[in-house]
Amino acid sequence: MALDCTVAVTGMNAKPDNPGPGLAVARCLRESQEFTGRIIGLGYDALDPGLYLNDYCDAGYLLPYPSSGDELFISTLRKIQEREKFEALIPCLDAELPGMIRLQPLLNDLGVKVFLPTREQLRFRNKDRLVELAEHAGLECPETKSITDSGFFHDCADKGWTFPFFIKGLFYDAAIVYNAQHAVDVFRRIASEWGFPVLIQKLVKGEEYNLTAVGDGAGNMLGPVMMKKMAITDKGKAWSGVSIDDNTLYQASAKLVSAINWRGPLEVEVIRDRNGHYQLIEINPRFPAWIYLSVGVGRNLPLTQLQLTLGQQPTTFAQTKSGIMFIRYAQEATVSMHEFEEVIMNGGHDLVTLHQVGTEKVRG
Repeated sequence: MALDCTVAVTGMNAKPDNPGPGLAVARCLRESQEFTGRIIGLGYDALDPGLYLNDYCDAGYLLPYPSSGDELFISTLRKIQEREKFEALIPCLDAELPGMIRLQPLLNDLGVKVFLPTREQLRFRNKDRLVELAEHAGLECPETKSITDSGFFHDCADKGWTFPFFIKGLFYDAAIVYNAQHAVDVFRRIASEWGFPVLIQKLVKGEEYNLTAVGDGAGNMLGPVMMKKMAITDKGKAWSGVSIDDNTLYQASAKLVSAINWRGPLEVEVIRDRNGHYQLIEINPRFPAWIYLSVGVGRNLPLTQLQLTLGQQPTTFAQTKSGIMFIRYAQEATVSMHEFEEVIMNGGHDLVTLHQVGTEKVRG
């Protein structure tokens, strides 16, 4: 069944070393033969390139940051919805989900459908419950500790924590730290952005494998796509990877989805250490930035998410393909000042019309 609808997608940022998933999600939908509708790109910064790329989005708008509060967020979303009449919303950033879940009744009142985990499901996969999650999945887990005081780092070696190791926000963000001062700086930055507690996690050396899929809310994991990272950025994000078929990762992820009846997208990150043991590193409650690989292997997972959001039966999945690589690249997008000013002053605009007007001004 063709999907002729309007869908809003968040996460339109595309920093080369740490891109949001939104632009890749929009690309997956745009390239699907089953989707014939419109895509509304939603971002949080006027420099988010997805707000201007009319190859993937038909319109682009700014949202207030989730920290601005529910009232401002829903009032802004209401104004966008009144203009664009989108029926479905796919949030792509971790920090959005608690608010989206709280606001789901109001979204329903606006006529906007979402397919989200419950509040309890979201809490269950928090990084501070990683050990419990690993036990559910039959995996091991690197030692992880919650801290609230930066003084920990000055004598952490005496407590069994030798550099380097990870510092992570409870909801998002992670960095490898190499000495006490570096750790204090990263700790303060993450705490200011994501609050307490801040997590530290011992570094495990090995090969990183990731799985992305969609949970149907009834314990089933739909369309799993697995990949092995081949090159990473300074922030540890995948710069290139190759699709794989790994039964251990598949079975562990299926157990996690079944245990909590997960609803919506997820990403499971593991490291196969030098002893061949699988260590659970993280579970993310959204699509990864490398989600376009799902199209490459014949399983368009953003399309599946949209179908579930609209209450439709997902398309049958093709047999997944191993040995399909992705390679990320940075690319410049040219934007007229007229387009940029429209986003700054008015919070967004119809991209097709805006692009035409901007082109005319440039020619003139």
